[in-house]
Amino acid sequence: MSMDYLNPAEKKFLLSMAWDVLRAGVAGKRSLIKPDAETGGHLMERGASFVTLQKSGELRGCIGSLTAWRPLWEDVAAHAWNAAFEDPRFSPVKASELSLISLKISILTPPEPLLFDSEVDLLSKLQPGVDGLTIRSGRCQATFLPAVWEQLPEPEDFLVHLKLKAGLRADAFPKDLKAERYGTDEFA
Repeated sequence: MSMDYLNPAEKKFLLSMAWDVLRAGVAGKRSLIKPDAETGGHLMERGASFVTLQKSGELRGCIGSLTAWRPLWEDVAAHAWNAAFEDPRFSPVKASELSLISLKISILTPPEPLLFDSEVDLLSKLQPGVDGLTIRSGRCQATFLPAVWEQLPEPEDFLVHLKLKAGLRADAFPKDLKAERYGTDEFA
């Protein structure tokens, strides 16, 4: 999958569908507009996505998956719902907030394992502003989308905050640490 494999009509459909999910949800309903044969295309293929909600520039919800296991349109619809109403860090979105919320969809490319023999080696392989990164150690795991580079532009800071998000110590570099990078096609 290339970084920009969705056409403008497919992106427009996903954004419209995600907003319909939010509008229905604040009204206490579930809405699911399925793509038809014309708008389907790549949306019917398995895809992994994240949906990020911001309110006045601050994070208001972000849910996604790293693994493509269902049709892309279903993945986006589920994450739109979960970002608005199920993100454990936030209360459910209310109707009065909708006009203040912006919505961004990130479609992930398949993850690529990174091979490294030290933290310095791992840091040297990161592409700031381009790479999303997932780390795993034991039962600890976390990911940052490429957009996080906007807040954490230095690779060292990016990795430290990712380790903390995963539940690892900032100064830890476990021997079993695994890392994967991925790209995203983001649109809002």
